[in-house]
Amino acid sequence: MLDDDIKQQLTAYLERVKEPFEVVASLNDGEKSAEMRELLEEIVAARPDMISLRTDGNDARKPSFTLQRKGTSTKLRFAAIPMGHEFTSLILALLWTGGHPPKVEADTLEQIKALDADLSFEIYMSLSCHNCPDVVQALSLMAIYNPRIDVTIIDGGLYQNEIEEREIMGVPTVFLNGEFFANGRMSVEEIVQKVDTGAAKRDAEKLSAKAPFEVLIIGGGPAGAAAAIYASRKGIRTGVVSERFGGQVNDTMEIANYPGIPETNGPAYAAALEQHVRNYEVDIMNTQRVAGLTPAAETGGLITVTLDNGGTLKSRTVILATGARWRNVNVPGEQEYKTKGVAYCPHCDGPLFKGKDVAVIGGGNSGVEAAIDLAGLVKHVTVVEFMPEMKADAVLVKKLKSLPNVTIHTNAQTTEITGSDGKVNGLKFKHRADGTDASVNLEGVFVQIGLVPNTEWLGTTVERSKFGEIVVDARGATNVPGVFAAGDCTTVPYKQIVVAAGAGSTAALSAFDYLIRTPAPSESAQTESQEAAVA
Repeated sequence: MLDDDIKQQLTAYLERVKEPFEVVASLNDGEKSAEMRELLEEIVAARPDMISLRTDGNDARKPSFTLQRKGTSTKLRFAAIPMGHEFTSLILALLWTGGHPPKVEADTLEQIKALDADLSFEIYMSLSCHNCPDVVQALSLMAIYNPRIDVTIIDGGLYQNEIEEREIMGVPTVFLNGEFFANGRMSVEEIVQKVDTGAAKRDAEKLSAKAPFEVLIIGGGPAGAAAAIYASRKGIRTGVVSERFGGQVNDTMEIANYPGIPETNGPAYAAALEQHVRNYEVDIMNTQRVAGLTPAAETGGLITVTLDNGGTLKSRTVILATGARWRNVNVPGEQEYKTKGVAYCPHCDGPLFKGKDVAVIGGGNSGVEAAIDLAGLVKHVTVVEFMPEMKADAVLVKKLKSLPNVTIHTNAQTTEITGSDGKVNGLKFKHRADGTDASVNLEGVFVQIGLVPNTEWLGTTVERSKFGEIVVDARGATNVPGVFAAGDCTTVPYKQIVVAAGAGSTAALSAFDYLIRTPAPSESAQTESQEAAVA
């Protein structure tokens, strides 16, 4: 099951196990049960003094296995053979079950332990999904550290019947106590906040009590991370507010064009970004959504940032690095059938459409790359591009056209995503050249038509372009004194990781320059100005 190199690495990792535990497998006579037994036997062989195996489990899902620390009532089950992207999740679950401490904030761990409710989670994932491990690992951690939390991790490819019965068409998908809970990538902090009803109020109070920052960065993607590194190295009080550190990079499968890093993937790069920032004295405030920005009452004064939970943060300068998100095609059926056949991540959700007909909307690099990847999994791919010509790089278009199970429609406008019984069954589009309508029967639609900046929350406070992008000058400055911006949320012409990182660095240096050239008003003057603004 595992090659010799992996076995050596596994043995090295499992040396960190401090407390004995057992693996209880529920198996049958099938091929997959044999594979699971082989994997589990190799795990036990790597640390037989601490890990034991039983094969007398009676779970309804066969094959599956539980991890059970002796003397506890841990309820963590894998209805999966966790290889591929999930092998790391398995290793971490083994280590945590064996008493190795997790790398998570102490406050978050205490919050998990304090959850006072019986919670039964089921998470459906695929082994090729790069968004799934975060959720799998988060829920595994919760099950291991709170005996009232029951978690089952299910491979949708292994239990295709459940995928169809529950009409799951996107992973990761999580059910709580038998009801739909969430879909998509989530951190442990996000999950805990969602089930801990008092978390928002406590967070708001805690955040509002923080002392003012000199640089407050909104967004934790490449632009925000670079800004944080450059600002903190200047020795000034720096904070980062982020919904999800790494931003959209987390959803990028392959990164092969960043100078000095020949090849990596989005989640790995996002983790490296966060670790780099944490090497400095930066206050990272994760899983926080920003709701508004109030400029300083006078030049050099404090800017106020309001959060969704009602909390407020103050800073002399602010760097907006909120990034962008996938653009919706905005046709009937898109919202109705999201996660029911409408998807945005081919790497995550593609395996769920194995042997089926799908469409990709968009002929740029993202769309063509998605179509190429999907063509190796599904029965047939229909590509619909609005413009007369494909916009992707020539090498990608050539590869796409060489595939026998791909049909391309250019100069075509998507008009509707159709469905029945709660899931997608077709796509309608119009040939722009002659106005004729066309349709194709299929079961999945992948939308790949570019990005929209995450700037709606700013309203008219900061100048934005007609596309919603924050207008910046060469130094990253906006029209509001003390407010800078960087990355995909701005008018920068190229939305690339390396461009965003450079822009974040520029914005941080500009913010520092603003601070040293702009004296802060006296404390009494700031108080009077703020009171006058409120009045």
